Amino acid sequence: MKRNYYIFSSGKLRRKDNTIFFEPYSKSEETAELDEDVLIDTEDASEENSSEDIRKIRKAIPIEDINSFYCFGEHRFNSKFFVFLSQHGIPLHLFNYYGYYSGSYYPKESLVSGKLLVTQVQSYLQSEKRLTIAREIIDCSVSNMLKNLQYYNQRERDMSPFIEMIKELQPKIKSAEDIKILMGIEGSIRKVYYESWHLIITDEIDFEKRERRPPPNPVNALISFGNGLLYARTLSEIYQSQLNPTISFLHEPGERRFSLSLDIAEIFKPLLVDRTIFSLLNKKVIQEKHFDKNLNMCYLSNEGRKLFTQEFDEKLKTTIQHRTLKRSVSYQSLIRLECYKIIKHILNDKQYNGFKIWW
Repeated sequence: MKRNYYIFSSGKLRRKDNTIFFEPYSKSEETAELDEDVLIDTEDASEENSSEDIRKIRKAIPIEDINSFYCFGEHRFNSKFFVFLSQHGIPLHLFNYYGYYSGSYYPKESLVSGKLLVTQVQSYLQSEKRLTIAREIIDCSVSNMLKNLQYYNQRERDMSPFIEMIKELQPKIKSAEDIKILMGIEGSIRKVYYESWHLIITDEIDFEKRERRPPPNPVNALISFGNGLLYARTLSEIYQSQLNPTISFLHEPGERRFSLSLDIAEIFKPLLVDRTIFSLLNKKVIQEKHFDKNLNMCYLSNEGRKLFTQEFDEKLKTTIQHRTLKRSVSYQSLIRLECYKIIKHILNDKQYNGFKIWW
């Protein structure tokens, strides 16, 4: 399976034939211009390396092994790099100084279908068809939240009050008459779900509600960072399908955003983001020292981001026996399969039944 590459370290990506080499950056090098074979140059070096050191820790990356790039920190790119990405269909995702998702380079699409594009637009414009997909997305998301609560309820946490409240609200999803009402129901359910986190996370946490811009405490910072990673990962999987990422069903399509990735990510947040947060905090892998606070803003340090992405990437590689396909598939593959299920639905081949955790 192809791999995701996360670039945190100061250094350069050089290309030679069909292999990319990552080299740590040396302060003694001239950085005014990119060498002809340098694709990425990361400017903010924290250590000085000799040429001999660089040769020893140079990392080779075969082109065929690359799924996506995730770039954190300050980087310089040359045009040859973006040509390279387009030639090999490799998305690149950028995160800002605080570690939050900024945007993506989305290569020229090779898997295009005019018929599917027209049908996808028609499915958005037909209010009932759009609502059917949106309801299923929220219902699956809520079912996966409940699975998390049930898991901890069996491990000496009394999650029953939260489970009951969510189960009372969940039937309203199927009867929601428009997207606004549906989003309101989802918001009420997620509020109850987040209130349960003080029982799931073993240490005392300062987390009463979800706050995004900016996140004021460590748990909100983890959610924001994790959601950004998941949005980017989902966009990479959409790229491997024939879906158009700007035409969504739950979230309103808008300018300059891939809103379909927001839709599909809702389903996988409980499995991929929330479980990563629970694991890192309960195992004390991420601690108070891994957060930086600036006025009313809290964000992960560079070391904290590395720890999170490592755990997140391992979770993506986790495999389960698929009940329908009768074979082992990774969590990452489940996102791609969700894209295919949406395609079948809007083409009227098969009713859309979204992913729900069954184990």
